[in-house]
Amino acid sequence: MTFETKIYNQNFTLHCSGAIFWNDKNTLLIADVHLGKVTHFRKNGFAIPNEALHRNFDKLMEVVGYFKATKILFLGDLFHSTKNSEWDLFVKWSRNCGCELVLIAGNHDIIKPYNYQELGVKVVDELIIDNFMLTHHPTESADYFNFSGHIHPGITLKGLGRSRMKLPCFFQRKKQIILPAFGAFTGLGIIQPQEGDVIYAIAGLEIVLVQKS
Repeated sequence: MTFETKIYNQNFTLHCSGAIFWNDKNTLLIADVHLGKVTHFRKNGFAIPNEALHRNFDKLMEVVGYFKATKILFLGDLFHSTKNSEWDLFVKWSRNCGCELVLIAGNHDIIKPYNYQELGVKVVDELIIDNFMLTHHPTESADYFNFSGHIHPGITLKGLGRSRMKLPCFFQRKKQIILPAFGAFTGLGIIQPQEGDVIYAIAGLEIVLVQKS
């Protein structure tokens, strides 16, 4: 369910949900939830089950409860587009989650910041904490290790014969790690690992180290 790693002498726990728990800060890092996407598709005639509306919120509550986190840093694309019925669910969830919430705005985050601020959610373009830079888009920095999202990284695993399996993954290079999309119905951006990259694939409830530097 989890995988422990250390970056710049800080302890991090990779979780099968796609979140990373920053142990030393009691903080969750979560990327690309894309709330509202299910409702958006349903409005456009896609037969997505109604229970899917609550899947992301159930997942959020589960991972917050598992780590007993006191703060969540959303690494962009918290909402997929404009407000819809899922905004009301978010309002209810945010008031009851018991965490400080910070949104590092992504390209899909077009809901005006004051809507979040009225809920006590801080909205920023990027965040620097100690030796770490937190952004939505993957960002190379000479001075900081970067945590980001945006590309929804996935890896193709090849089996016997022509069998293939595509899985979401945490994608780590020397000075950055890109989180998988947390939200349902978000798709994968298949990556081509290079020498020195570290890949942690998510296979159901397991995290599998499939390539290490």
